[in-house]
Amino acid sequence: VQLQASGGGLVQAGGSLRLSCAASSRTASNNGMGWFRQAPGKERDFVAAIGWNGGNTVYADSVKDRFTISRGYASTTMSLQMNGLTPEDTAVYYCAVARRAVGSRSRSDYVSWGQGTLVTVSS
Repeated sequence: VQLQASGGGLVQAGGSLRLSCAASSRTASNNGMGWFRQAPGKERDFVAAIGWNGGNTVYADSVKDRFTISRGYASTTMSLQMNGLTPEDTAVYYCAVARRAVGSRSRSDYVSWGQGTLVTVSS
């Protein structure tokens, strides 16, 4: 499964961005999906995940109440609405497809990864 992430860009602190991810195969509709991010010099960290049916959402503590992950029922596309952005949110954001029907906080539970989209938040 190939994934295409889009929507990144430069935004001022306090602003918003909406990331999108599209999977190339219908098989992804049966799997959970997730977002991770990697800041320069740091590991790739979990951001949010969602189940195959648009439920079972999970968030990292650092983004909870600011970010919202969504997808339609059995959809191959997924979005991440990011509000209240801070410079600490600056990173390359990656979308991924999980090996199971629900998403996960663990990178090892994901089998396909997109190329990433850069989000830069200026202070």
